Amino acid sequence: MHTQDIEYSADGVRMIGQYVVDDGKPGRRAGVLVCHEGPGLTDHTKKIAARLAGLGYAAFAMDYHGDGKPLADRTQTMARLAPWMADPTGIRTRALAALDVLKSQKEVDPAKLAAIGYCFGGTTALEIGRSGADVKAIVGFHSGLATARPQDAKNIKGKVLVCIGADDPIIPPAQRAGFENEMTAAGIDWRLQLYGGAGHSFTNPAADSRGMKGFFFHEATDRRSWNAMIELFNETLN
Repeated sequence: MHTQDIEYSADGVRMIGQYVVDDGKPGRRAGVLVCHEGPGLTDHTKKIAARLAGLGYAAFAMDYHGDGKPLADRTQTMARLAPWMADPTGIRTRALAALDVLKSQKEVDPAKLAAIGYCFGGTTALEIGRSGADVKAIVGFHSGLATARPQDAKNIKGKVLVCIGADDPIIPPAQRAGFENEMTAAGIDWRLQLYGGAGHSFTNPAADSRGMKGFFFHEATDRRSWNAMIELFNETLN
């Protein structure tokens, strides 16, 4: 397995993401952009990229904060994310730069790309789709579903899957309903899977240590949502 930190520039900021690929496998293969949770690029995200590489994909764990380092605390994280929630132009710019890095790797088939993300990374994956990027699959895990530009959903070219915990305190039923209306109005091939007993950050074993109500790891939902993603990849990338 080949693992490489890649430095690139996006939105005037120095970024460092991690690319992982099985370089013993011949030929080009589908590429998956992995968008990290709101706090930043961590070992958790890098392990997800490595897991995808083990399944035969080329994966790039992008950085959307800078220097490949997580932010210090929740206050700093929310201050960083708030402008992108109000106007997604900046996060789209940073995400599309990372997608270009993935596409440029010699092992990657640029006609077979997917974007997945966790928490605000899921929001980022959706904004990649709304930007009109040619990605065949978009997957969000406990991802924020709201956008300041719902009209841009018409630009989505691929199939969309979002996996949400029914007990997620920051993605309430009204936000889910708004997303359903957005996708349906745009004629997108979409699916929203709702998991009972799961809250926010259900894929991250470290979530419980944050001590935040409604944020906790849920092994069954982590496993089931991963399998749902693989099912979508089998439809779109293989």
